[in-house]
Amino acid sequence: MSKKHKISLPEADLIKAIRTKERIGAEALYDMYSASLFGVISRVVQDEELGQDLLQETFVKIWNSIDSFDETKGRLFTWMVNIARNLAVDKLRSKDFRNNSKNQDLENSVNLIDDQRNTTLNPETLGVKEMVDKLKPESKAVLDLVYFKGYTHSEASEELGIPLGTVKTRVRLAINTLRKLFN
Repeated sequence: MSKKHKISLPEADLIKAIRTKERIGAEALYDMYSASLFGVISRVVQDEELGQDLLQETFVKIWNSIDSFDETKGRLFTWMVNIARNLAVDKLRSKDFRNNSKNQDLENSVNLIDDQRNTTLNPETLGVKEMVDKLKPESKAVLDLVYFKGYTHSEASEELGIPLGTVKTRVRLAINTLRKLFN
């Protein structure tokens, strides 16, 4: 069997195709962003099967919510990353998830630990690691907790022993710095 050619569209064309619910929009969305969004989700949930479910949920939400995307407020990728991250964090905070993770049998726990250790996320391919490495250490620490480990701003404040306002300021400054580096 021959490999399927990956579809790539300019951002404006992709947004238009999704808004008009064209098949090419769904295919390009998946081809262009599935790996990146799965990486974001995996950093939060650290479970491949759950991550795949959340990736599908992310694409459904993007598809159904595209009219709420405002090009004047930011890039499509940033908007989609926020959707993916928020869905993953919401899942971790859900009562159902907490109860299921407490009630797993021993065999599932061992498999889960093995899967987590073998889960590989390669942010180097996206250039994200290099961009985050350019941030100040205090900004990197806050971003790691808030964006990759799913902490709330309050939890990050408590974990780092710094005021809540400082956490929010560092997150905002780090995001602005990354935005400049990314563009």
